[in-house]
Amino acid sequence: MTGGFAFVVPGGIDDPDAPSGGNVYDRRLARALVAAGRPVQEIAAPGAWPRPDAEDRAGLGRSLDALPDGTVVLLDGLVACGVPDVVVPHASRLRLAVLVHMPLVDEGDAHLDALERATLRAAAAVVATSPWAMKRLIRHHGLDPARVHAVTPGVDPAPLAAGTDGASRLLCVASVTPRKGHDVLVEALARVAGLPWSCVCAGPLHRDAAHVERVRGLIARHRLGDRVHLAGPLTGPRLAAAHDAADLAVLPTRSETYGMVVTEALAHGTPVLASDVDGVPGALGRAPDGTAPGLLVPPADPGALAAALRRWLLDPGLRDRLRTAARRRRGEPAGWDDASRRMAAVLDGLAEPTTRR
Repeated sequence: MTGGFAFVVPGGIDDPDAPSGGNVYDRRLARALVAAGRPVQEIAAPGAWPRPDAEDRAGLGRSLDALPDGTVVLLDGLVACGVPDVVVPHASRLRLAVLVHMPLVDEGDAHLDALERATLRAAAAVVATSPWAMKRLIRHHGLDPARVHAVTPGVDPAPLAAGTDGASRLLCVASVTPRKGHDVLVEALARVAGLPWSCVCAGPLHRDAAHVERVRGLIARHRLGDRVHLAGPLTGPRLAAAHDAADLAVLPTRSETYGMVVTEALAHGTPVLASDVDGVPGALGRAPDGTAPGLLVPPADPGALAAALRRWLLDPGLRDRLRTAARRRRGEPAGWDDASRRMAAVLDGLAEPTTRR
């Protein structure tokens, strides 16, 4: 395949009220491929993926039925991995590649995990968003390593952040869900309440209402309502303004396949304080001189996070070192044109379809 392909993405991919790393990846990848002269037939699949209802499953089936034999199809794993009964029957006539943003094992549901395994074993190619995630999928699902690839996200160039006072403005860009660790962040911030700081949390608030209420309760209990702002989803100029005002980006996640928000912060020259999990160290990287542009702490540990925040807020020398490293790292992560070339190479290399077991 040296031309176009079909790309199955979740419905609502461009909804400004529901931004996600996966949606950003899909949208930016598709645009970069089109800009490179690769036609993309985008197929939006409405549904509550990875647990769709019967109507949404049927809609996906009809979309796949309509594609001619031999079509190369890239499917977002959020859509594909939970419905092998819909996807796998097409593996013998379509050249299927599945893009896994987050393995379904992270949903904590053994049934979904088994469904994902069936889907990925039938696909002609599997694409993960980091080398760490690629190795995990191979190991966890027993996949043929030759069929599994890593295409890390790109990052857009960004202006250097002006910051606020060089220390006190914290920015956390993440959906407010248990996996992202806002509860850990609030508990850590409560332990440094005597120091000057404010924190903007930018991300959707509707994906786990019970957890959002828990986080709000923690904010109220620790009397941080005037300092921790759950801003909801920010996109476009509003997100750019939040990045411009940030002195430190914070990601208290419990697990992360890659950490796009890390590279986005670094594109602004902003240091990062993040959990030392999964793909985050690779996204953080190091400046050309080997210095780290941020701090890594154990996940789900408010004490460790608070200690790192205290160091950041009280040590001007540390702040200067991290800021210098972040600015030197700025521009190093590859752009979306590089990601699109690597994805095109995977899709171009797909063999004629065969039924996989």
